[in-house]
Amino acid sequence: MFSKNVIPYYTIIIMCFFMFFAQKIISQTIQFTMPKEETEHEGTWLQWPHQYEYGITYRNRLDATWVAITKALVTNEKVHIIAYNATEQSRITNLLTAANVPLANIDFYLFPTNDVWVRDNGPVFVFDNNDVMYIEDWGFNGWGGKFNYNKCNPIPTYVGNSTGINVIDLNSVMVLEGGAIEIDGNGVLMATKSSILSQSPPNSVRNPGMSVAQAESFFTQYLGVNKFIWLDGVAGDPDDVTDMHIDGFAKFTNDSIIVTMNTADLTYWGVPSSDINILYNSTNINGKPYSFVFLPLTQNNVVTTYGNNLGYKGSYVNYYIANKVVLVPNYNDPNDVVANSIIQNLYPNRNVI
Repeated sequence: MFSKNVIPYYTIIIMCFFMFFAQKIISQTIQFTMPKEETEHEGTWLQWPHQYEYGITYRNRLDATWVAITKALVTNEKVHIIAYNATEQSRITNLLTAANVPLANIDFYLFPTNDVWVRDNGPVFVFDNNDVMYIEDWGFNGWGGKFNYNKCNPIPTYVGNSTGINVIDLNSVMVLEGGAIEIDGNGVLMATKSSILSQSPPNSVRNPGMSVAQAESFFTQYLGVNKFIWLDGVAGDPDDVTDMHIDGFAKFTNDSIIVTMNTADLTYWGVPSSDINILYNSTNINGKPYSFVFLPLTQNNVVTTYGNNLGYKGSYVNYYIANKVVLVPNYNDPNDVVANSIIQNLYPNRNVI
């Protein structure tokens, strides 16, 4: 299930999280706020590839990337690995040991999963007005029903049960993938309707009958945002199981800068021209226009390490901001160094890997 908006491996599978406090189910009348990605955090969660959904070849092709991610993170934060079972934990431990990855900052949680994209199905960590942390368990339906999801959907509650973090069950409120939203850390959310509100085609529907106003009310209460940049996006593209997640082509650096692509590259990516206009003319919570930093696409079509030409160019926008490093998708392409340099300039106190 590779597509132009679900690769690169490095970032769609990752999200930052904090850990403390006892679990309870919370009244859904409290105001919550989601911290921005670059906030210093306790650790990063990974769902490790396994053979039980897509086979052993799939697993073996991805292992090295997950090892590289773990190795890049462990020196500055914890890495919480969700392994399918005890057999997988042992296998993963052997992989990490063979790669000389220190294990001191790594712990394991044994939960069966369908897939690896924990940014989409995993817990969303938020704080209430008293700075008490909670896990939000939004609904997950396999990107509109395209793939099995019964094992991935309960992961946030499993994490809460295992760590003692308060859980807010939002499964009956809204289906929401983490990669479908971007927040600027100062009250603004950016998203495409196609990955949240689209009512067709049948295997792209997340929230039947939900209006923009309803979605905004949920985002205000549970994520602490009150201004919205809505793009239409594109639903049903066979090359994109996410129905144009925002994290594939636009990302907030802070509340004044958006990282994205130039008009030609956004058009190549399939972003409608009306969406490009909305994006380029968007303003922050104070009504001030965002500044824009443009990352290139790869010069060439992406070819996987096992020789499969995916037939499209790759995006560098979907990078991950960790405590001391920024993990950037690279493709063995001439534009890798260009994108890495631009991103390094955006985060001078972190090391781009």
